[in-house]
Amino acid sequence: MAGYKETPRQKMIGMMYLVLTALLALNVSKQILDAFIVVNESMEVTNSNFSKKLDNTYSKFEKQYNSNPAKVGPYWQNAVKARKLSNDLEKFVDSLKYLVIMKTDGITWDSAKVIALNRAKKIDNYNEPTNFFIGGSEDGSKGMGIVLRNRIEDYKKQMLELIKPELRGSIKMGLETDKMYKVKGGKDQNWQMHNFYHTILAATVTILNKIKGEVYNAEFDVVNSLYSAISAEDYKFDAVHAKVIPKSRFVFSGEEYEAEILVAAYETKGKPVVRYQMGTDSLTPGQFANARVLEGEAGRVTLKFPAGGEGLQRYAGFIELLDPSGVMKQYHFNEEYNVAKPVVTISPTKMNVFYRDIDNPVSISVPGGAEKIDPSVSMGTIVKDGKDWIVRGLPANLTNQRCTVKVNAVFNGKPKLMGQMEFRVKSVPNPVAKIANVSEGPVSKEDLLANPYLIAVMENFDFALRFDVVSFKFVSNISGELTSTDCKGSRLPEEVTKKIAKAKRGQKIYFEEIKVKGPGAERKISGVILTVR
Repeated sequence: MAGYKETPRQKMIGMMYLVLTALLALNVSKQILDAFIVVNESMEVTNSNFSKKLDNTYSKFEKQYNSNPAKVGPYWQNAVKARKLSNDLEKFVDSLKYLVIMKTDGITWDSAKVIALNRAKKIDNYNEPTNFFIGGSEDGSKGMGIVLRNRIEDYKKQMLELIKPELRGSIKMGLETDKMYKVKGGKDQNWQMHNFYHTILAATVTILNKIKGEVYNAEFDVVNSLYSAISAEDYKFDAVHAKVIPKSRFVFSGEEYEAEILVAAYETKGKPVVRYQMGTDSLTPGQFANARVLEGEAGRVTLKFPAGGEGLQRYAGFIELLDPSGVMKQYHFNEEYNVAKPVVTISPTKMNVFYRDIDNPVSISVPGGAEKIDPSVSMGTIVKDGKDWIVRGLPANLTNQRCTVKVNAVFNGKPKLMGQMEFRVKSVPNPVAKIANVSEGPVSKEDLLANPYLIAVMENFDFALRFDVVSFKFVSNISGELTSTDCKGSRLPEEVTKKIAKAKRGQKIYFEEIKVKGPGAERKISGVILTVR
């Protein structure tokens, strides 16, 4: 068919379909039923792949339309009509398939839509499919078979009307419904009788999926014919425009600006000439004498000049070449670009200092599309972590430290120092000890006994750090004399909870010499002073 060639898989499916149809005249064995299931599954896979191929074709077609609505519009509108006509027929064929399965197997519509053919209970039944499509008539004029035939014939007529008359002969629609078939005794049989009379459910479903495949095939041919017609009558140079393609619109001071100037859709013939001038939006005839001249070949010219100054820079000119009639024509262009000093942005993700013993996220960006960013630090190490960088391993044996981050970037294969920034280095602050969610002041002994854990909490600190209590000393005068108890871990031992249970209102209790372990070495933090209320 036009624009489409059957794959070996599709040819094999077609041959199997013909063989299995012939075998229907014989006894329907389990092997034949299984074969129909295999062919039907292959048809469904082929139809799915064909649908995706059509979607890709429509996507390319729509892009052409969006880029040039005036030119592509009439063809695109017909392609949209072809899609609707095909979708309507495909949905109608699917509805017939679901209905015949529902009536034959005695299941609901929703079940018929999702059931696999090999799960149907009556795939060898032909009474219900025949009644559904033939309707008790001798020529199939009272069932859904004739309705389907009429829909197919209307579809073919409307699809061909979308194609110009002179191109319709190249379209092979398939879906032949007017052919007569010879049966036993030499009698003629029409399309609906040939396909659906005494046809078992397994074959009926396969035939309907085959019809869907032929609809996809017809749609593919028509849409490809429309797509090919877009440029069939184009003149070679009816819309020639100069095109400037800069290698980069962001250039650092002291480097070179580079761009290609070419003619869109121009074949590699002739030797164009470019004349341009800096600092202008257009090149007028009065400026021709002072314009710079560049000679090119194969339809394009490479523009290259030093990037001086800073900020927005402009230039304009024209490209000259012979048109198809041999007349020299000028196609004007203008362009602009930015020149900037090397710059780098370095910002701490959490705050304006680096902390020892933890990972310090740092965001580093370099404008201008660097090929590679290579930062370094004056102490510790810096490593990549997703889109950001991590500074870690800062030494702990010095005070008033400063860590410098330097950033090198690679442009056009050459490294360049973009800048640097200095950060203060500090130790992570101590956490605050708490029990029963308080660190000082009044607390009920019921709350203490219900939450017998001493914890260390980081307050007003942006990093999510964890500190575990290693040991502490519990001090009180609950028994009438000042006593202390050494405790391991964070949980109050039974000896301490018994003392708290005997505490009276107004008595003081102390948690002292609290040692915690978190990032870095073990450390001692401030104690907790509470008053029993």
